[in-house]
Amino acid sequence: MRNIITLTTDFGSRDHYVGVMKGIMLSVNENTRLVDITHCIDSHDIRSASFIIGNSYSYFPENTVHMVVVDPGVGSRRRSMVAFAGGHFFVGPDNGVFSSVIRSCEDFSAHEIKNSDYFLKDVSSTFHGRDVFSPVAAHLSLGVSLSEIGPRILDPEVLPNDGYSADGNEIRGTVVYTDKFGNLVTSIPTQAVGNGARATVTVGGKRIVGVSESYSSVEPGEILAIGGSCGYIEISVNQGRACDVFGETVPWVVITEEIG
Repeated sequence: MRNIITLTTDFGSRDHYVGVMKGIMLSVNENTRLVDITHCIDSHDIRSASFIIGNSYSYFPENTVHMVVVDPGVGSRRRSMVAFAGGHFFVGPDNGVFSSVIRSCEDFSAHEIKNSDYFLKDVSSTFHGRDVFSPVAAHLSLGVSLSEIGPRILDPEVLPNDGYSADGNEIRGTVVYTDKFGNLVTSIPTQAVGNGARATVTVGGKRIVGVSESYSSVEPGEILAIGGSCGYIEISVNQGRACDVFGETVPWVVITEEIG
């Protein structure tokens, strides 16, 4: 039984939206367990939604249903979809929110949400999270198949790959996510850096010597590069906020490893 549903949205906690969606899902499957991943994604930030679900879903039991609602195109011609990948189910708009899952799972299989039998009776043009995604997610948790929801999607929307490139002893990447602590998470995997102690990180015109193993490797207020918990190099400030130093839009992060 797919008895866990996670929720990831940009709805925040001030309004009633998340609570209403939970009510819908419990009305369909009163035995489901609802888990909030986050509701604090910046409004309309599809890229961050993709990053968060891509770094979260695999920590849940197989057959968990993951609902992501960051949907600036709600009410437009954008498709809605359900998908299966890596032993998990996904529900949300087909606008790129699942890009990181698509890239990491060769078995990604998607279907368009078309069968209105699984919607609420009245569907608004502004709240598909309540009227479409929530009841569909709850029905998936009861064992409804993807094919019952709608036809296959062969071309799901995928955001441009932020990735990284390596040329000789130089690795180039970008900032893909800023967390609550102001850490700038880059697209450079920590494992791509051979000897962090012999590396120089250049970002926003500043040079950082070495990749640290902990924040306390430098004095409070000092900038550092560190291998973060998501498996990527992060630019941080010990007991401070790197985004206040560099801003959240950093065109390039360059790591140069000393050879010899």
